[in-house]
Amino acid sequence: MAQLKEANEQLKVHDKMQKEFINVAAHELRTPIQPILSLADALRSDVTTTEGQEILDIVVRNAERLQRLAEDILDVTRIESQSFLLNKEGFCLNELLSDTIGGIKNGIGDRIHDINLVFRPEVEKVFVKADNSRIAQVISNLINNALRFTRSGIVSIIMETKGGNIIVSVKDTGSGIDPAIVPRLFTKFATKSITGTGLGLFISKSIIEAHGGKIWAENNLNENGATFTFSLPLV
Repeated sequence: MAQLKEANEQLKVHDKMQKEFINVAAHELRTPIQPILSLADALRSDVTTTEGQEILDIVVRNAERLQRLAEDILDVTRIESQSFLLNKEGFCLNELLSDTIGGIKNGIGDRIHDINLVFRPEVEKVFVKADNSRIAQVISNLINNALRFTRSGIVSIIMETKGGNIIVSVKDTGSGIDPAIVPRLFTKFATKSITGTGLGLFISKSIIEAHGGKIWAENNLNENGATFTFSLPLV
């Protein structure tokens, strides 16, 4: 019995040390990223060749990818240490969706030619009381996930009210959810993508559930692709 208790204590200490290391590593990773982005932006006016601009684009895209990874790791440590805080306020969800989708369209630019990103909002404005930036993070995660698995076709963002909830769905015409992933879809590192970490869906689930909502996903019936959906209580 004493040995079991000692083993449990050692596991707790090991777990704490591991989380502290991950937290420090994520902060250290984040520190040099902003100067890289700032310097790349400053070089834009000095680089006059198309090839040079393309090289800068590659630098920026990869630095932004590292930035997202660092932020995701920090979010996971906050969630697991129960220090994940929300700043709730009332806002129009239609406008947030429209702004977030517009930002994603600008971000992908001409890199994705064969995908049509479509937003079908409610006619009436819908207001929720939530953390604006965190809900935008969930929307971005779901749309970028859909784009990652869709080579061509349509990614639709659909919004509707049902009962006392607002339902937001991201539907794509991509490869769908791998059956091997389905049982652990919203857990850490559950991914079949060579470019994704699997942290985005885990974080999204934590954000939505912290708002008293639900999130789920399923492969589309009788057509390609999958649909990821979340619900939030209306104000």
